[in-house]
Amino acid sequence: MSYAYLFKYIIIGDTGVGKSCLLLQFTDKRFQPVHDLTIGVEFGARMISIDGKQIKLQIWDTAGQESFRSITRSYYRGAAGALLVYDITRRETFEHLASWLEDARQHANPNMTIMLIGNKADLSHRRAVTTEEGEQFAKEHGLVFLETSAKTALNVEEAFINTARAIHAKIASGAFDVSNESYGIKASAGQAWQPPQRVVAYR
Repeated sequence: MSYAYLFKYIIIGDTGVGKSCLLLQFTDKRFQPVHDLTIGVEFGARMISIDGKQIKLQIWDTAGQESFRSITRSYYRGAAGALLVYDITRRETFEHLASWLEDARQHANPNMTIMLIGNKADLSHRRAVTTEEGEQFAKEHGLVFLETSAKTALNVEEAFINTARAIHAKIASGAFDVSNESYGIKASAGQAWQPPQRVVAYR
């Protein structure tokens, strides 16, 4: 199937926060309660529609263990969007967000759109991080924020699609040169990048 744009995503965060489950729910619409730890990087893809345009999402799901951090870093460079995930029932995964964000800001392109995800919202009775804390962290660091459940599919579509909307808006505003694939965006042959038009006002 043809597409107008291809966006590359990376999913980052501590091990066990549900990164692979979010990817599986989004690409296959299913939940796998027992999931092997990701070794290195896993991959998924799906076509979506934004403003009438077909957009292909290429999603790289990374391992959360410290031993794989150097592998993960090499995937930041070519990503247009990132989902930074923590587990609302495990406080330490929230406390490690600043470290993940520092990595992302250091190794990714400065225009990368980052969505903060508080996952496992179906386990709110075991909540260790409030929604307000997630919102506050996102606000302080200029991130978009959602709580999701990979199990019930709550906000999973929205997480991936809202990130794509933000990227698409940046393309429309001229923030991205899509002829430069290091930004994690690829235009189809019929979507060659046009610089934004400058309007010159004459007195």
